[in-house]
Amino acid sequence: MSDRVVLAYSGGLDTSVAIGWIGEATGAEVIAVAVDVGQGGEDLETVRQRALDCGAVEAYVADARDEFASEYCMPALKANGLYMDSYPLVSAVSRPVIVKHLVKAAKQFGATTVAHGCTGKGNDQVRFEVGIQTLGPELKCIAPVRDLALTREKAITYAENNNLPIATTKKNPFSIDQNVWGRAVETGFLEDIWNAPTKDVYDYTDDPTFPPAADEVVITFEQGVPVALDGKPVTPLQAIQELNRRAGAQGVGRIDIVEDRLVGIKSREIYEAPGAMALIAAHKELENVTIEREQARFKKTVGQRWTELVYDGQWFSPLKKSLDVFIEDTQKYVNGDIRMELHAGRATVTGRRSSTGLYDFNLATYDEGDSFDQSNARGFIELFGMSSKVASRREQGLAES
Repeated sequence: MSDRVVLAYSGGLDTSVAIGWIGEATGAEVIAVAVDVGQGGEDLETVRQRALDCGAVEAYVADARDEFASEYCMPALKANGLYMDSYPLVSAVSRPVIVKHLVKAAKQFGATTVAHGCTGKGNDQVRFEVGIQTLGPELKCIAPVRDLALTREKAITYAENNNLPIATTKKNPFSIDQNVWGRAVETGFLEDIWNAPTKDVYDYTDDPTFPPAADEVVITFEQGVPVALDGKPVTPLQAIQELNRRAGAQGVGRIDIVEDRLVGIKSREIYEAPGAMALIAAHKELENVTIEREQARFKKTVGQRWTELVYDGQWFSPLKKSLDVFIEDTQKYVNGDIRMELHAGRATVTGRRSSTGLYDFNLATYDEGDSFDQSNARGFIELFGMSSKVASRREQGLAES
């Protein structure tokens, strides 16, 4: 039997051309693997048939939407994962689930190699290959765009010469990656960081300049996971999809950032993540109510490191797994409701309630019913400032002598 290569297949120009390109360059048979992580667009059966029409010997389609939402987006939510305090890991968090299905398909179909469509400049080549090395250390990796010199111009020419059943336009200005957690847009005129994004950049969000009436939503969480919207039970996938629709209609979740890529360059990125950003804002506020102060302070440090690891393609690393355990432990009391107003590009928390919260009205109030013993404050302040007081006395003594 010929060598076999599993190809991460999107149905687009580059990966469609890569089927024949890999075959000619390596002599291997190609198995196309398409993974649905909520990217929308074409029906996956259409994508599967295109792969076969382009020369794949097998085409495997995986509906991973629920798996992606529950096992990948929810951990990102629990960690409040925002790279550089802005980017909710839209692409980074989807790569591990795609890798999982690529390795599974390689073992199922007897492939020795896994191929992806990433360039040598981006983060995704690292995310794919480190993940593949971890889950399938016996597998080799190739990247046709990077390793086999498959440029876009060559891809278009190859598609035209071989009458491949794909659109081959030279004028698409952007590189786009999207899934249910969000949408990433780069290249084209956006590479000049002085240029403002134009309206055609956006798809998940409407222009917030002239928004519809404010939309109020109540999000119910159990152990850090959204389980209901306005009292109606939802799965994680349904929660993200519904908030994509409602928050997106208000222009929530538009992000324009010059980002530090893993490979050492800076890149201008436009993101749309209405559901993710609304959920993270709600989750953060519920944590403010339910997580003890010192634990919360340390969780910010852990969450930032978790986010950096995921961004850097280390989803399956030992450190990330250890941090998962800590983060999961912090979520056991993150239960309750967050009321949020979605309007004009903002997701604003207007109410919180929790049966497992640490907010005590009788301790917090300044009105009747105040149970806080203010006489304790003087001694607390004396002890709290003791080390600074002693150090200051030493400095004064040395200065005088």
